[in-house]
Order: sequence, then structure tokens, then C-alpha cells
Amino acid sequence: MFNSENPKQLAQVALVVLLIVGCLAVLWPMIGAVLFAFVVWICTWPAYSEKLLPRLGGRDTLGATLMTLLLVLIMLLPTVFLAGSLAHGVDKLIALVKPYVEQGMPLDPPAWLSGLPFFGGEIQAFWHNIASNRDELNALVKQLGGPARQFALALGGIAANGLLQLALVLFVVFFLYRDGAKVSNALKVGAHKLGGELGEEMLEKTRGTVIGVMLGIVGTAAAQGAVATIGFLIAGVPAAMLLGFATFFLSMIPIGPPLIWGGAAAWLYAQDQTGWAIFMVLYGLFVISSIDNFVKPVLIARGAGISILLIGLGVLGGVLVFGFIGIFLGPVLLALGHMLFGRWTREEDPA
Repeated sequence: MFNSENPKQLAQVALVVLLIVGCLAVLWPMIGAVLFAFVVWICTWPAYSEKLLPRLGGRDTLGATLMTLLLVLIMLLPTVFLAGSLAHGVDKLIALVKPYVEQGMPLDPPAWLSGLPFFGGEIQAFWHNIASNRDELNALVKQLGGPARQFALALGGIAANGLLQLALVLFVVFFLYRDGAKVSNALKVGAHKLGGELGEEMLEKTRGTVIGVMLGIVGTAAAQGAVATIGFLIAGVPAAMLLGFATFFLSMIPIGPPLIWGGAAAWLYAQDQTGWAIFMVLYGLFVISSIDNFVKPVLIARGAGISILLIGLGVLGGVLVFGFIGIFLGPVLLALGHMLFGRWTREEDPA
């Protein structure tokens, strides 16, 4: 047992605590990427170890390389493609707005803009005031220029940080695949030493919850991206594939997909295609968004084996506390707490 009066034991405990704190301090700036790498590894390890690795004759380095390259194709390349397409879209938007800033705006706004219900009259009056007064236009440009520049810089910083984090995830997950058997065995041994049968059960519950959340989020995102692309193609929206990719990525955000299909509907309305605009709104509400509202909770709960209420609370609270990685950490923590509470309140069977 620990003896607080033994200087040697005190020194050993202090050294261990300092070592743990030092390790956490070193890893803390990268903790999100490291944890997400573990999430990816946990979800893909059974398929890798049972299907791919045996076909490669158990060559860990080759298998880890192939698996990492596959993840690059799945995760990194679409992100780079989307970032490049967004940058191209920003350039086109600047080219569209620049003549109005340099040469002045027409006195009357587009008919679809002034014809908007409830707000059309106010928009037309504001437009006419700006278009007829060069000083007002210059003041508006200066007023909007600063926030727009800051937003663009912030967006670029987020995109660059996201690509860097994703590259770090791929770097870490390569070593997890290469040494996966050792890591898996170490986790099992550690869980057994810490909690015995309970520790092993908690480890299995963690794995099931992570896989369930990953299945729900990625599966729902893929489904939303696919059906959104189909809808964009049917309605004749340009860059349908790009918008489908954007829907896939933004499905992680609750209001993400409506921004995409809502923008597509607004573009159709601006092109005097009112029927297709109505179709896009209805398709977005009852097809694209319904997947997120109904399919995601069912997929997550089925894979994780816990209630939809805990899943919803875990995802929301996890994002607020931990950021993006909280999507996975929140439900895992609540699932483990629910399991411990259930074991604690379970009545013992009479002997």
C-alpha cells in the first residue's frame, strides 16, 4: 500500500504525476487530431485486420501504407477539391461584383429581388438610394470591406488548419495500423488491469459507441450528399457535384445542408425558374433534411446500443465542450456513464 511517510514512494508518485502532466502538455495542441485518428482506427481496424492484412501476408507496413493511401483518397482529396472550388467561386464572385463597385450600380435592382414578398419594397428603396449616391456606395463598400476581409481570412485559416489537422490524423493513423495488434492488446490488458471484467466491458462499449456514432454521422453525410446531388441534377443547378460534396461536409453542422439547397433554390428563383425553386425547397425539406432528422439518430443508436436521447445530448454537449471531436467523445462518455450507473443500480440476484 501507499505510505505517505515514505519519501521514496512520494518521490515516485510525484515523478509519475509529472510525467503524465508533461505528456499531456506535449500532446494537448494535437489532442483532437490524435483522438480522431483513434476514432478512424477503431472503426476500420476489424476490416483491415480481418480482410486486408491476411491478403498481404501479414506485412504490417505495406498494409498500413495502402490503408493510409485509401484514407487520403477518401478524406483529403475531396477536402482539397472543395477548398479549391470554393476559392474559384470567390474569384468569380469578386469578378461579378467589381464592375458594380467601379462603374456604379444600375438604378433599379433585379426584378426577382424587388419582387420578393414582404421585403421587396424596402430592398428596392435601399438599392435606389445606394445606386443614386456614389458617396453612399463608397461608404457601404468600406463598411462591408473590413468584415468581409476578416471573414475571408478566418475562413482561410479554418480551411488551412483543417487540412493540417487532417494530415496529422493520417500520419498518426498510419502507425496505429502498423502497430495495431500491439495497441489493441495493450488496450485490452490495460482495461483488464484497471477494471477487470468491468474494464473490458467499458472498452467494448467505447468501441461500439464510437462505431455507432461514426456510422450515423458519416453514413448520414454520405446519404445526404448523394440525394442532394441527385436533386441538384434534376433541377438543373450548375456544379451539382460540388454542391453535393459541400452538402456532405456541411452535414456535420445542423444548419449546413439547408444553406446549400436553400442557396440553390434562391438561384433557381433568380433565374425565373419558380417551379424548380419550389421543387428544390420541398426536396430539401422532405428528402435531404429528413435524412438528418430521422436516419442519423436511428443509425447511431443502433450501432451504439444506447438511447437516442443520450446520443443527442452527447453529441450536442460534446461539441460545445470539446469541439468537433466532441461529436464522438460526448456519446462515448455518456454511454460509459450510463453503463456504470446501470451496474451500480442493478439489484444483486439472491444467492
